[in-house]
Amino acid sequence: MRHLLPDLSPWKASADFRRLWTSGLISNFGSFLTFVALPVQLKDLTGSAAAVGAIGAVELLPLIVCGLYGGALADALDKRKLIVRTEAGQGLLSAALLVDALLPHPAVWPLYAVAALSAALGSVQRPALDSLWPRLVAHADMPAAASLNSLRWTVGGVAGPAVAGVVVAYAGLGWAYAADVLTFAVSLVFIVRIAPSPAAREAAKPSLSAVLEGARYAWSRKELLGTYAVDLAAMFLAMPLAVLPFLADELHADWSLGLMYASLPAGAMLVSLTGGWTSRVHRHGLLVVVSATGWGLAVAAAGACGNVWLVLLFLTVGGGFDMVSGIFRAALWNQTIPDELRGRLAGIELLSYSVGPQLGQVRAGSLAAWAGVRTSVVSGGLACAGAMGLLALCLPGLMTYDARTNEHSVRMRERRAAAGQAVG
Repeated sequence: MRHLLPDLSPWKASADFRRLWTSGLISNFGSFLTFVALPVQLKDLTGSAAAVGAIGAVELLPLIVCGLYGGALADALDKRKLIVRTEAGQGLLSAALLVDALLPHPAVWPLYAVAALSAALGSVQRPALDSLWPRLVAHADMPAAASLNSLRWTVGGVAGPAVAGVVVAYAGLGWAYAADVLTFAVSLVFIVRIAPSPAAREAAKPSLSAVLEGARYAWSRKELLGTYAVDLAAMFLAMPLAVLPFLADELHADWSLGLMYASLPAGAMLVSLTGGWTSRVHRHGLLVVVSATGWGLAVAAAGACGNVWLVLLFLTVGGGFDMVSGIFRAALWNQTIPDELRGRLAGIELLSYSVGPQLGQVRAGSLAAWAGVRTSVVSGGLACAGAMGLLALCLPGLMTYDARTNEHSVRMRERRAAAGQAVG
């Protein structure tokens, strides 16, 4: 049991990591409240499924542009200041949603405007977050820290939607938005107490050439490209969220829809809660590919089942496999990428794990309309598993990656040891 429980070494060693983790847990919970409330409000105001689906469309361009530029900003500016400013900005956007919801006749356009601006701010903030926490923990503790960060996300992913459903149904949309504003305020209290995190001496100024420098570095690292390709393929081919309402209808189990949405983060949370073993794994690339294959097969099994409880079981298993892949992708990234490039590479990573699900929703919904819901889910999961086999053959560097011997991992470990980095 001791080897299964989460490794708390980063939490015990670094007060700033504890503050960052707690801040993320609080704001993530509030963001999931809005994640549920916003489409519900759009549905109530428009009665159109297309109008609700358009949220993803207005978020896509800000996500791509601001994610790449946000990575350059994260390398060039003080990371803590950037996180504080974007966190405050997102709190103000939630306040705007609250004001609109309290109007006698709420308007539709502010919902889209806030969705686009929130995607932009989140895309600027995420590279700063992803490049800050590796500074706060020891090199050997990065897999454990990645697992703890995953646990933070999954707790919000399970609890946030569950609470949001109750709040929206019984208290109203205004209360959900008000709670989100409050969580941003509390989160800021923790972030401002983190020590300053200035740019590395070698960091480039934010510019297009700086972004291209990060892209060239990523291109030179085939194992990094492999992790991006695995994540994009897995999310694009097998993400089933868009068709879950229709799958619940086919199973004559409308009551199960909320459970279906919660199953994926629940599986991820189970892995995070029992993730102590991840600190003792060194073949990160192999685990990324194997677990992404398991994700695809689990999704295919969920689509093939006629029993709703088996569907929920396989979705939970799929969420667990996806989390394993995410933990080892993060460990590989953060143990090998130089600090002066970490923000820009985090911006590229943001695209790999954000654009895939967005496009995957379009793929799943379009194929379901043409060939049927089950065909969409099953074929997507099997295509994902097949794609992982092809990537494994094409990317031997990813499959043979070993954190103990990889030249980039060894170099980063030696650099941090030579710098005598203090974990505060």
